[in-house]
Amino acid sequence: MYVHDDGKEVAFDVPGTVATITRLNGEAKTHREAKEAAEARAKAFEGIEDADAARHALETLKNIDEGKLFQAGKVEEIKSAAAKAAQDQVAAASKAHGEELSRTKLDLEQRDQTIHGLLIGGSFKGSKLISDKFAIPADLVEARFGQNFKVEGGQVVAYDGAGNKIYSRARPGEIADFDEALESIVDNYPYRDNILKGSGANGGGAPNNGGKGGGKTLNRAAFDALDPGARAAHIGSGGTLTD
Repeated sequence: MYVHDDGKEVAFDVPGTVATITRLNGEAKTHREAKEAAEARAKAFEGIEDADAARHALETLKNIDEGKLFQAGKVEEIKSAAAKAAQDQVAAASKAHGEELSRTKLDLEQRDQTIHGLLIGGSFKGSKLISDKFAIPADLVEARFGQNFKVEGGQVVAYDGAGNKIYSRARPGEIADFDEALESIVDNYPYRDNILKGSGANGGGAPNNGGKGGGKTLNRAAFDALDPGARAAHIGSGGTLTD
């Protein structure tokens, strides 16, 4: 269950999110296979030794009446024209495959970003730790700590400030789950007391909607502890500040 800033509770659609991620993974696989096939085809056009272009040039020369060409003194001219035609075909094919590879790469990157957003964003929105212990909403927590999480092999993996993977204390040798990893990261955050309930965030910095819903209220120290993105998200969500 995810609680919005206005207090409205909405069920987090885990099956729907998983289904979307599965579909996007399937599409990404199809595009990767298309990219690999395009790269294989492109390799055939390296240099001017391309089989199809060479075959075309040979057929062109084969169909020429060499006797008449000798008489006209244009053998070298025709050979040069045939070679240029073959080179132009190779260049055009290489350009077309290069454009196809670029489009495929861009599409893969966009789909990876979508999957990344669904997995990591969904983890923040559905976090029980954030719901129970944080004095700021999930979107602000994600704005501050989202860069510590990556998607690897379809799994959300957390990294500490030194760039090391965070492993579970409860399950030695295994990657920490989202809430355990987030708790570990926040424990080392110098301004943790400003963003957690029942800590330095109490009083002026604690959530204070006045019974009217809307944005959160943070004290100046808690607000200054946020990065620029989190500050903008706080103001944009209707949040206020106190001294």
